[in-house]
Amino acid sequence: MARFLPPVLSLPGGLLAAALALCPTPALAQGAIVSSAPELARVASRLKPGEWIWAPSIATSGPVLVYVDLSRQLATVYRNGVRIGVSTISTGKDGHETPTGVFTILQKDANHHSNKYNSAPMPFAQRLTWDGVALHAGGLPGYPESHGCVHLPMAFAKALFGITALGVTVVIEGNAANHVTTTDASLLVPPDLPGQAADRSAVQRDLDAQQYSWTPQIAPAGPLTIIVSKKDQMIVVLRNGKEIGRSVARINDDDPGSHVISYTVGADGRPHWIYVGLPGHDADAGHELDEATINRVQMPRAFYLALKAQIRPGATILVTMSPVGGGGIGERLTILDAVTPAL
Repeated sequence: MARFLPPVLSLPGGLLAAALALCPTPALAQGAIVSSAPELARVASRLKPGEWIWAPSIATSGPVLVYVDLSRQLATVYRNGVRIGVSTISTGKDGHETPTGVFTILQKDANHHSNKYNSAPMPFAQRLTWDGVALHAGGLPGYPESHGCVHLPMAFAKALFGITALGVTVVIEGNAANHVTTTDASLLVPPDLPGQAADRSAVQRDLDAQQYSWTPQIAPAGPLTIIVSKKDQMIVVLRNGKEIGRSVARINDDDPGSHVISYTVGADGRPHWIYVGLPGHDADAGHELDEATINRVQMPRAFYLALKAQIRPGATILVTMSPVGGGGIGERLTILDAVTPAL
């Protein structure tokens, strides 16, 4: 079990710097608590395998988002668009790669045991797919070694379990083997897991003859995730893990990085689109989506109006260079529905 350290901001600035210089690296091993966003960023940049940091007091309320970076083997937790926790992780090893994509938490079980691997314990499990991928406490050797799940330190997994609800968005991007920031695999059509037959029964509407599709009745309630794919020049809308809309778009932005924007309630009590500071894009944190950036994305007006009417606090935009699939008949929509749960 990880142990918490006293707040690292309890010393005056000069004494704090001296104390950090004298402390060996293992002083932050396992877990640390901080009380400000700058200090969190500073400590997070030095995390070693098995280490983590948790600062829920930085943002005490608002929608939660989890971003899993396979390339850096880090998981970052945001609440109301503000980073409140960072942990080292271990994801799928060769042959059992953790799928990339946009997922929602489908099920939670603090005392879960694996149905596939000899009833292996999976403490504080939060299921992302019905065919075996979850966030849970597990081994952290410093490299990918799981069977596809995202392993977290025990205390971090417990803390995260305590603030999430079903439907929370989890974004998984990157490439654990080649250490790149994006992948050529579609976010919505990830590779089949070993031993799992693909379920091709879910189809999506072909957009060759029309500009967009919009079927909100497929999932009438829940948080929205809007994927803006610069590579495909397309927008896909998910709700509760189901695709409810897809549109052609013109996206005038050649930035190769990924960005996450959260619809959060500000200090003025009004909702705003606020950038989340992803690893490598810390400067984004807290910046409001401006009109100039909005104008870089053009889409059919009818699709825009339909989408706008559905947006509520907690909605998330993922801007990425990763593809989302061409919309051809017969493609799987998303790994969330790739396997029907056993009753």
